[in-house]
Amino acid sequence: MPISKPSSSLQKNQGGIREGYSLNNQAQLVNKQSLVVTEHLQQDSATESKRKQQPVIDNEQPVVDVAQESEWLQHFHYYSQLLMAVVEPNTFKVQYANDYFCQLTGITRTDSNLVELDIQLPDLLPNWQSNAVDSLYRQHLLVLILRDIYQIEVQSKRLLEQPVIVSVNSPLYPEPRLIEFTFHSQQLQVAHRHSQGNEVDLDVEQLLVEAGSAKLIDLSQLSVWKQELRLEDYQLSGNLLLEGSDVTEKETILQIIELLIEQKSILQADKFFQINQHLRSLFRATHSLILRVEKEQMRLFIGSESQDTSPQELKSTVYSLECLRGSHFLQAADSNQVKNIPDLSQDCQTDCERSLNVKGVRSLLLIPLVVKTMNSSYETGQLAGVVGIMSDLPHHFDELDCQHARELMPAFAAALQQTIQRQFSHIHPAVEWRFLQEAERRSWGLPSEPIVFSNVYPLYGNSDIRGSSDERNLAIQTDLLEQFNLALRIVEAVAKYQESAFCQQLQLDLLDYIEKLKAKISVEAEVTALKILREQLEIYLDYFATCGAEAQNAVEVYRQSCNNSHGSVYIARDRYDQKIGQINSLLKETWERWQVGMQQIIPHYCDIECTDGINHMIYVGESIDSNFSLYHLRSLRYEQLRAICDCARTIFNLQTAESKQLAVTHLVLVQDFTIEISHDESTEKLFDVRGAKDIRYEIVKKRIDKAMDKQTRTRITQPGMLTIVYSTEDEWTEYKHYLHYLAREGWVDSKITSGTIEPLQGITGLKFARVQVVI
Repeated sequence: MPISKPSSSLQKNQGGIREGYSLNNQAQLVNKQSLVVTEHLQQDSATESKRKQQPVIDNEQPVVDVAQESEWLQHFHYYSQLLMAVVEPNTFKVQYANDYFCQLTGITRTDSNLVELDIQLPDLLPNWQSNAVDSLYRQHLLVLILRDIYQIEVQSKRLLEQPVIVSVNSPLYPEPRLIEFTFHSQQLQVAHRHSQGNEVDLDVEQLLVEAGSAKLIDLSQLSVWKQELRLEDYQLSGNLLLEGSDVTEKETILQIIELLIEQKSILQADKFFQINQHLRSLFRATHSLILRVEKEQMRLFIGSESQDTSPQELKSTVYSLECLRGSHFLQAADSNQVKNIPDLSQDCQTDCERSLNVKGVRSLLLIPLVVKTMNSSYETGQLAGVVGIMSDLPHHFDELDCQHARELMPAFAAALQQTIQRQFSHIHPAVEWRFLQEAERRSWGLPSEPIVFSNVYPLYGNSDIRGSSDERNLAIQTDLLEQFNLALRIVEAVAKYQESAFCQQLQLDLLDYIEKLKAKISVEAEVTALKILREQLEIYLDYFATCGAEAQNAVEVYRQSCNNSHGSVYIARDRYDQKIGQINSLLKETWERWQVGMQQIIPHYCDIECTDGINHMIYVGESIDSNFSLYHLRSLRYEQLRAICDCARTIFNLQTAESKQLAVTHLVLVQDFTIEISHDESTEKLFDVRGAKDIRYEIVKKRIDKAMDKQTRTRITQPGMLTIVYSTEDEWTEYKHYLHYLAREGWVDSKITSGTIEPLQGITGLKFARVQVVI
């Protein structure tokens, strides 16, 4: 039976066709038919000369019919999933488009033909004027110029078969679609616009290379010449055929894979957010999740629509493997196959699944991530985790979704495996070898082993900003008083505008709080004071702004003063932050410069922490570097003292340049016995100490900078001076030599002040020696 044209209802259902449209529209039909014939002509090289004899097509006038209307052509027009369009090559004005092209781009057909609608591709496709499209267009034009003006055929047709991907905003889909377009320019003819047709902008001889007795086009030069074309010098005639296919799913899968193979961990919030967005688009899903195996438990991470977490934080929930026994997650892992759960509400076996169902999850598509171990067969391996795609609709996922999920399995498994290794990726070079060993073990699915360095010597020192807390409190007080006085001006202006007992009480409250701020500033004042303003003043600002010009101006001044990322007056605190930041930056730069040379003495672990000043913690020993010796230890201790003296000089130079600066004290804590350090993955610190005597050292570290001289009751650290804290005579004998060396080099003064330190919460017997750093 002949194929009939779809009914009006079907046209409406297909989203882009309207009643009254007929394929018999002459302009559309003839353009399409001439296109088909042209394609047949191209297939037969023997008829090439005949093709050149064809009359030039007038883009506004239909050519003579060359074929009868056929049933397959009508079927192709309505039902093909290819996007087909014929455009005028100079203006990209659409002459003809098949039904799917019109539906996808939102063209509403009428009885008139597309030529009369005056639709241009850049209007339909905002990305049409991209660099990629322009480059491909120029490539086709260059080949045509060589053919029609210089009678040179480019042998490689691959140059004309390159596609370009364009993003299309379609009324059929909630998100843009990616369409891969191919140009077919064989029917086009090109001529030079100027009368001197031979004086063109190409030096063809440079494009030709010798190939035996013949001359061929140097294809490597075409990319250069196409960018130098002056498009305005040429006139195109004929029709340009566009053929497109929807590659959104394919490109989205590639984008996900590219994200997965990046160096950043997939469990960092910003990257997880990006992957979640792509997964939602590919699977038309609500959210995604990742279950990561951690020893005898699994940690659940769920994506969200908003990127409301910091780049380093991702909220998670922990479930024991026992709690997940019998779950769909472990069933997918056991089978190592993608698992489709059509309706989770009908089969919730565990608390984890019930929790997801309560949150609205109905369909679930699970991707098990299994990594191969050294002793495993091809089919089996070590479970690293499970990726879940979630939908709030039952029976949402189909076999095509399962196929997409299977394509993503290897990339997800590799990414999660690398995430385990990246836990140890930003490690100090001196201890990196041990972490790489452990990462390699875990990547093969072997049980974890503790990372411990035994018998290492600790070298601790700090450069502390004296009085920073007082300076901070003063800055807080200054800003809060300024903001409360601005608030008081608003209330006073409102009180002048209208009599109000409530407004008078607000005024008295502000006056009382101002007096409290003047008298004393507490740690919590910064939070409580701003909360009072928000709850007792700022909620009325919109109304106060209507209470006369004076009140309106006062409100505007208040809002401008608080118009920053802190939402409050932040002038004095900003100066304080900049001052602290400048000191910390100089101290850190100085220390890191010395660290380069210190690492040449012997590789060692060094951690720097910036707060109000900088603290450094060095660990060195044979378990870190097998070449370690007593000579290396003493060389490193002396170099540590020299580096701290240079830090003191750096701050003195800064104080000389600035009229007023904060004072900085410098201290070194000596311990001549070794300790044991271990890596604990559950804490933010890279290393923790082990054992009672080692913990004693940590306690001293935290409290020593505020220690007092037992005799004078003054702080043992003083600005511009180096203080050494020790506990045994042997330690003092060694460091007394170092102080002599420093004095001989001109780093410190030869006068030494010494004394005993007051007990630090049960820790007694500590002594100190202090010298002035020479500037």
